[in-house]
Amino acid sequence: MAKDQQTTIPVSIDELVARTAQMKKEGFRLVQIGCTKIGDDFEINYVFDKDYVMTNLRITVKQDTMIPSVSSVYFGAFVYENEIHDLYGITVSGINIDFGGKFYRTTIKQPFSVTVTKEDTSCQNK
Repeated sequence: MAKDQQTTIPVSIDELVARTAQMKKEGFRLVQIGCTKIGDDFEINYVFDKDYVMTNLRITVKQDTMIPSVSSVYFGAFVYENEIHDLYGITVSGINIDFGGKFYRTTIKQPFSVTVTKEDTSCQNK
Protein backbone atom coordinates (compact mmCIF):
# COMPACT_ATOMS: atom_id res chain seq x y z
CA MET A 1 0.00 0.00 0.00
CA ALA A 2 1.37 3.39 -0.96
CA LYS A 3 1.68 6.03 1.72
CA ASP A 4 -0.92 8.23 0.04
CA GLN A 5 -3.50 5.44 0.32
CA GLN A 6 -3.87 5.90 4.08
CA THR A 7 -5.15 8.89 6.03
CA THR A 8 -5.28 9.44 9.78
CA ILE A 9 -7.80 11.93 11.11
CA PRO A 10 -7.62 12.98 14.78
CA VAL A 11 -11.14 13.28 16.22
CA SER A 12 -12.53 14.20 19.62
CA ILE A 13 -14.33 11.69 21.79
CA ASP A 14 -17.51 13.72 21.38
CA GLU A 15 -17.48 13.40 17.60
CA LEU A 16 -16.33 9.74 17.39
CA VAL A 17 -19.73 8.06 16.96
CA ALA A 18 -21.00 10.64 14.45
CA ARG A 19 -17.79 10.42 12.39
CA THR A 20 -18.02 6.61 12.48
CA ALA A 21 -21.64 6.77 11.30
CA GLN A 22 -20.56 9.06 8.46
CA MET A 23 -17.89 6.54 7.41
CA LYS A 24 -20.54 3.81 7.24
CA LYS A 25 -22.90 6.06 5.29
CA GLU A 26 -20.10 6.69 2.79
CA GLY A 27 -19.63 2.94 2.28
CA PHE A 28 -16.56 2.27 4.39
CA ARG A 29 -16.15 -1.03 6.21
CA LEU A 30 -14.66 -1.26 9.68
CA VAL A 31 -11.37 -3.14 9.45
CA GLN A 32 -10.21 -2.99 13.06
CA ILE A 33 -9.98 -0.93 16.22
CA GLY A 34 -6.51 -0.94 17.73
CA CYS A 35 -5.17 0.54 20.94
CA THR A 36 -1.59 1.42 21.83
CA LYS A 37 -0.14 2.82 25.04
CA ILE A 38 2.11 5.80 24.41
CA GLY A 39 3.57 7.13 27.65
CA ASP A 40 0.64 7.87 29.94
CA ASP A 41 -1.83 8.13 27.04
CA PHE A 42 -3.66 5.56 24.94
CA GLU A 43 -4.04 6.01 21.21
CA ILE A 44 -7.08 4.28 19.72
CA ASN A 45 -7.30 3.95 15.95
CA TYR A 46 -10.55 3.08 14.19
CA VAL A 47 -9.48 1.74 10.81
CA PHE A 48 -11.83 1.83 7.81
CA ASP A 49 -11.45 0.70 4.20
CA LYS A 50 -13.14 1.66 0.99
CA ASP A 51 -11.77 0.63 -2.40
CA TYR A 52 -8.44 -0.40 -0.82
CA VAL A 53 -7.94 3.02 0.71
CA MET A 54 -7.52 3.06 4.49
CA THR A 55 -8.86 5.87 6.64
CA ASN A 56 -8.12 6.01 10.37
CA LEU A 57 -10.07 7.95 12.94
CA ARG A 58 -7.81 8.47 15.97
CA ILE A 59 -8.61 9.42 19.54
CA THR A 60 -6.04 9.86 22.30
CA VAL A 61 -7.24 9.31 25.87
CA LYS A 62 -6.12 8.75 29.42
CA GLN A 63 -6.87 5.37 30.96
CA ASP A 64 -9.60 6.77 33.20
CA THR A 65 -11.46 8.31 30.23
CA MET A 66 -14.78 6.70 29.28
CA ILE A 67 -15.22 6.37 25.53
CA PRO A 68 -18.46 5.72 23.64
CA SER A 69 -19.04 2.46 21.82
CA VAL A 70 -19.39 2.49 18.04
CA SER A 71 -21.10 -0.91 18.11
CA SER A 72 -24.43 0.80 17.43
CA VAL A 73 -22.97 1.73 14.03
CA TYR A 74 -20.81 -1.33 13.31
CA PHE A 75 -22.24 -4.25 15.30
CA GLY A 76 -19.00 -6.27 15.28
CA ALA A 77 -17.09 -3.45 17.00
CA PHE A 78 -18.09 -5.04 20.32
CA VAL A 79 -15.21 -7.51 19.95
CA TYR A 80 -12.58 -4.76 19.70
CA GLU A 81 -14.22 -2.69 22.43
CA ASN A 82 -14.32 -5.56 24.93
CA GLU A 83 -10.68 -6.27 24.08
CA ILE A 84 -9.70 -2.64 24.74
CA HIS A 85 -11.50 -2.75 28.08
CA ASP A 86 -9.98 -6.02 29.22
CA LEU A 87 -6.42 -5.50 27.99
CA TYR A 88 -5.97 -1.75 28.46
CA GLY A 89 -8.48 -0.92 31.21
CA ILE A 90 -10.33 1.74 29.21
CA THR A 91 -14.07 1.87 29.88
CA VAL A 92 -16.29 1.77 26.79
CA SER A 93 -19.90 2.81 27.39
CA GLY A 94 -22.86 1.36 25.52
CA ILE A 95 -21.28 -1.76 23.98
CA ASN A 96 -24.01 -3.84 22.34
CA ILE A 97 -22.56 -7.07 23.80
CA ASP A 98 -20.59 -6.19 26.94
CA PHE A 99 -18.62 -9.03 28.53
CA GLY A 100 -18.12 -6.94 31.68
CA GLY A 101 -14.38 -7.47 31.88
CA LYS A 102 -14.52 -11.21 31.18
CA PHE A 103 -13.81 -11.29 27.44
CA TYR A 104 -10.22 -12.39 28.08
CA ARG A 105 -8.76 -14.35 30.98
CA THR A 106 -5.37 -12.93 31.85
CA THR A 107 -2.94 -13.54 34.69
CA ILE A 108 -2.37 -9.79 35.02
CA LYS A 109 -5.46 -7.59 35.06
CA GLN A 110 -5.35 -5.17 32.10
CA PRO A 111 -1.88 -6.39 31.04
CA PHE A 112 -1.32 -3.83 28.29
CA SER A 113 -1.88 -0.93 30.68
CA VAL A 114 1.11 -1.74 32.89
CA THR A 115 4.67 -0.70 32.30
CA VAL A 116 7.18 -3.46 32.92
CA THR A 117 10.73 -2.42 33.75
CA LYS A 118 13.84 -4.52 33.38
CA GLU A 119 14.03 -4.93 37.16
CA ASP A 120 10.44 -6.26 37.31
CA THR A 121 10.75 -10.04 36.97
CA SER A 122 7.16 -10.87 37.91
CA CYS A 123 6.14 -11.07 34.24
CA GLN A 124 9.03 -13.23 33.08
CA ASN A 125 8.69 -16.92 32.35
CA LYS A 126 10.05 -19.10 35.14
